Amino acid sequence: MIHHSPIVRRKSRRIYVGNVPIGDGAPIAVQSMTNTLTDDVAATVAQIERIVAAGADIVRVSVPTMDAAEAFKKIRQQVTTPLVADIHFDYRIALKVAEYGVDCLRINPGNIGHEDRIRAVVDAAKDKNIPIRIGVNAGSLEKDIQEKYGEPTGAALVESAMRHVDILDRFDFQDFKVSVKASDVFLAVDAYRLLAQQIEQPLHLGITEAGGMRAGAVKSAIGLGMLLNDGIGDTLRVSLAADPVEEVKVGFDILKSLRIRSRGINFIACPSCSRQEFDVISTVNALEQRLEDITTALDVSIIGCVVNGPGEALVAEIGLAGAKNKSGFYVDGKRQKLRIDNHSIVDDLEAQIRDYVARKEKEEPIQVVNV
Repeated sequence: MIHHSPIVRRKSRRIYVGNVPIGDGAPIAVQSMTNTLTDDVAATVAQIERIVAAGADIVRVSVPTMDAAEAFKKIRQQVTTPLVADIHFDYRIALKVAEYGVDCLRINPGNIGHEDRIRAVVDAAKDKNIPIRIGVNAGSLEKDIQEKYGEPTGAALVESAMRHVDILDRFDFQDFKVSVKASDVFLAVDAYRLLAQQIEQPLHLGITEAGGMRAGAVKSAIGLGMLLNDGIGDTLRVSLAADPVEEVKVGFDILKSLRIRSRGINFIACPSCSRQEFDVISTVNALEQRLEDITTALDVSIIGCVVNGPGEALVAEIGLAGAKNKSGFYVDGKRQKLRIDNHSIVDDLEAQIRDYVARKEKEEPIQVVNV
């Protein structure tokens, strides 16, 4: 069964990225970023749609040139998902995408030149109710900060962030969020913990350049998990050298494991051993692929033998405890008369799960279907 998380969230100011609330107790939003060429409108729109289908609340798009800004205009016309424009240095690009309907500007005020340029961007953001994300990265700290600290430290990242925060404060602009990302887990965690004590704005979490699919997911889970367990974080992006869809899946898996936010099926499965009465690994892999379209939160326990199977099944919506030829089947913690044939487990479980979800969504009594 789905349980509430014991985590107490850090209090923060509420901002909105499009219609998505960030901070002040709002659900932690999951983001990803396109890796297509933004100038390729069709490819970028198609990728955004895939990212959103995976559950992303917000999608970030890099807008490095004025040509990309014109492409962004066309992208904006084709998607309704809140979009963040990633902009570095050129304030004119920020003004263009603000005009074209961007939902958030990822731009560091201190990097866009003279005060009049900063004022122009802030005025446009105020006029159109567009929040700003200040994004500090350990790999691109200001030269004087690098010299002062000798190497990236949590304090160095926070000092850089506060420079940008102070600029927005000076222009009386408070609708912003901040990230202090690093590829090193301890460095990122230290920076976020320090920053959380200094500002009231929401924090965007990430372990930057975390690596490939497996290593990046592990680093992100550890780093973001440490912060989320502290109650720190209002939106997150898992950075992987992989398909952006995988970033969204890992992001939700992290939130799901901490009982912060649930989307889709949470499979509880044994690693399998010689006690198993059916092939647990292939069964779980097949069901994960077949049931990716389900967004309803659900715990499904698939255990290959009777040692842990019944106990796990008691605390899941749907449970399977392996037995010879036919395995024990549980619904809402209750053993059913129906037993599942081990030779047709995947088909039969898929049918049971889909029926359960359909009834749950309609708030109908749960019944076991004959398979």
